Amino acid sequence: MVDQVSQITIFKTEFTVKPDTQYLMNNRPVAIITGASRGIGRAVAIALAGEGYDIAAIARSTDSEGMENLGPEVEKRGAEFFPIGMDISCTSCHKEVVSNILERYGRIDILINNAGVAPLQRNDVLNMTEESYERVMNINLKGPVFFAQKIAKEMIWLKQQITDYKPVIVFMTSVSSVLSSTNRAEYCVSKAGLSMASTVFADRLSGEGILVFEVRPGVILTDMTAKIKDKYDKLISEGLVPQKRWGLPEDIGKAVASIARGDWNFSTGMVFEISGGLNIHKL
Repeated sequence: MVDQVSQITIFKTEFTVKPDTQYLMNNRPVAIITGASRGIGRAVAIALAGEGYDIAAIARSTDSEGMENLGPEVEKRGAEFFPIGMDISCTSCHKEVVSNILERYGRIDILINNAGVAPLQRNDVLNMTEESYERVMNINLKGPVFFAQKIAKEMIWLKQQITDYKPVIVFMTSVSSVLSSTNRAEYCVSKAGLSMASTVFADRLSGEGILVFEVRPGVILTDMTAKIKDKYDKLISEGLVPQKRWGLPEDIGKAVASIARGDWNFSTGMVFEISGGLNIHKL
C-alpha cells in the first residue's frame, strides 16, 4: 500500500516508523541510498544499517517488492527504515523527497548516489537512438548530479546545526566510465560523466568540510548483468577479471561501509575501484 505525495511515493509497510514518532535532530546518522531496492543499493543499505545508520531508501515506485524485502534486513540490524519511491531523473521531485527525509530525521549524513540503468537494448554506437541516450543520461547522470547538488546544499546548512557532523557524498559509477563497450555507449558516457561529477563535487565541497568519493564497481552479479551472465562467466573464466570471479554486491557494501566509518577522511576525491583487478594494466 502506498500514499501519493506529489510525484513521489512514501511506501507504507509494516516495517516503517509510526507516523507520530519525532526525529528532529536525531542522534543517529542517516544514510540516503538511491536505487536501494536491489543489487548494489540493497547491499549498501544493509551494510550501512550494520554501521549504525538509519536508512532512507529510494527506489522506483514500481518496486514495492524490493523495498518490502529490504526493510526487515535493515531493521534487524537495529536501524530505522524509511522507503521512498522516486525516479531519480525527476529532478522536480528532489526537493520534496529531501524535505520528507529531513522532516523525519532532522539530518542527512551520507548520500549514496547509486541509482542507474543499462540501455533497454544493446545497440552498436552507430545505431544508438536519441531516446535511449536521453533515458540513460537522465537517470544515470542528470538525476544524480542534481540530487547531489540538493543534498550538498542541505549538508552545508546542517554543518551549522549539528555538532561533530561529518557529511559524505558517494557517487556510484562503473568501470564503464573508463572501459569502452561499443554496444552500450550511452551507459559508458553516462558513467564517465558521473566520474567527473564526483571530482567536481569533491573539489567544490572540500572547503565546506564535505567529503566526496567515487566507488567504481567492476563486473558485479546483479539483476543488471543477469541477462549476460553466460557471456561474462566465459570471459571471467578466460581471465578477464584477474581475481577470477564475479564481484558481489556485498563487495561494494563493504567498501562503502569503510568510507562511512571514516576510514578515508583525508582522501576526498578518491576513486575506489572494486573490480577484482580490472584496473591492472598488463602486457
